[in-house]
Amino acid sequence: MTAINTAAAFRDCLARNDFAAIEAALAHRHPADLAKMTETLDSREIIQLLMLTNDRRSAKIFGYFEPAMQVAVADVLSRKELARLVTAMSHDERADLFNRLTEEQQQMLLPGMAHAEREDIRRLASYPEGTAGSIMTSDYASLTPGLTVRAAIERLRGEAPDKETIYEAYVVDEARRLIGVVSLRDLLLARNEVLVAKIMRKTVIFAQVQDGRDEVVQKISDYDLLALPIVNGDNALVGIVTVDDAMDAAEARQGRRVAQFGGNATIGGDPDLDLRNSSFLQMFKVRAFWLVMLTVFGVVTSTFVAAQEEILSQVIVLAAFIAPIVDMGGNTGSQSATLVIRAMAIGDVKLRWRDIWFVIRREIPVVLTLGVVVALLEVILAYFSKGVGGEVLLVVGLSMAVCTVLGGVIGALLPFAARRIGTDPATLSSPLITSVMDLLGVFTYFGLAYLFLGHLLVSQ
Repeated sequence: MTAINTAAAFRDCLARNDFAAIEAALAHRHPADLAKMTETLDSREIIQLLMLTNDRRSAKIFGYFEPAMQVAVADVLSRKELARLVTAMSHDERADLFNRLTEEQQQMLLPGMAHAEREDIRRLASYPEGTAGSIMTSDYASLTPGLTVRAAIERLRGEAPDKETIYEAYVVDEARRLIGVVSLRDLLLARNEVLVAKIMRKTVIFAQVQDGRDEVVQKISDYDLLALPIVNGDNALVGIVTVDDAMDAAEARQGRRVAQFGGNATIGGDPDLDLRNSSFLQMFKVRAFWLVMLTVFGVVTSTFVAAQEEILSQVIVLAAFIAPIVDMGGNTGSQSATLVIRAMAIGDVKLRWRDIWFVIRREIPVVLTLGVVVALLEVILAYFSKGVGGEVLLVVGLSMAVCTVLGGVIGALLPFAARRIGTDPATLSSPLITSVMDLLGVFTYFGLAYLFLGHLLVSQ
């Protein structure tokens, strides 16, 4: 039997009708590995593979495909095949898939599904993106307080194959209001005749369905939860967010922050940029917004520099130091902003005066020292490489020091300003900080030049 380790091996087995080898690979390899191995196959080849295993296994493999691949495969499947596949998927994953489908695909899918699954998909898919509801699953285990431990275990045993997790069972009343939680460990250690109400924990950490996904991720992290129950406005249990879904959300959030800090932040409610899935128009609009903004800063900066023709004509060597001086301010600002954004992300600092003052007290001594060091280095290098006079060296050294300090302080404070106005601090991207510091840098540089070298103009 052929061992299958690559997409080419799968394709070769399909061509030779070696279905036994394919079935063996599908049965024994992890679904994530299978999805990665087959990602270069076309949609019809993937469907052939999925049809060679049972619905539950197919759904697990399908769940690891990239979103664009899922949509492509769904577009080729017949209504019956798609309905079978989606029905076998976990509740949250099939809701995510439903939201990615076109309206035509959605209308084709729903009639082929049972009423309960249709309503579940519609409900989960209706929650706004970025909320707890958008990442939760309705695939959870629940118990009533009047059950005995024996009856509760029997119920969980029967529900286990269809639930995402049974390690925590949520106790609800007749109106499905969340009143407690009990772990599988607690049930196994308790006597059979004891009621669930006696052993359940009444203090339950939960989130509201409209809470932000970042808040959900933070709660799961803070309390070391395997899953976080989600309730609606009536305190009725509507779903849970599992730790693996929280990790996926955190990873996606980190990806957004990296994109934002690189000057690819989306505007308004637009979806995040994705190199594989975003359209040409979307990528153009988002990137053009930031580049236009940075161009405006650049034009203002260059216009100001051009207006300094008089002093540059008298001390031409000043032009040689514009770039390193303004770059130092931008680089220092980016460093400081990155440190503060990271501290905000892991909860070390928050938007409060004592944390702002703490950051200022920590940052100022550092950037002052850095300013002195880089200023001395710049002066030494300028003296030996260009042989400039003492007044020019003074202007260059002071400008380098001041820009370094300004960059550090402004970079440290901008994330707080962003948080204050309700914007993600990462949207104050590195290019934007650099452009701001370019403008402040030339103001500082030529201001000091006129202060110490202005007499050269007067004497003309």
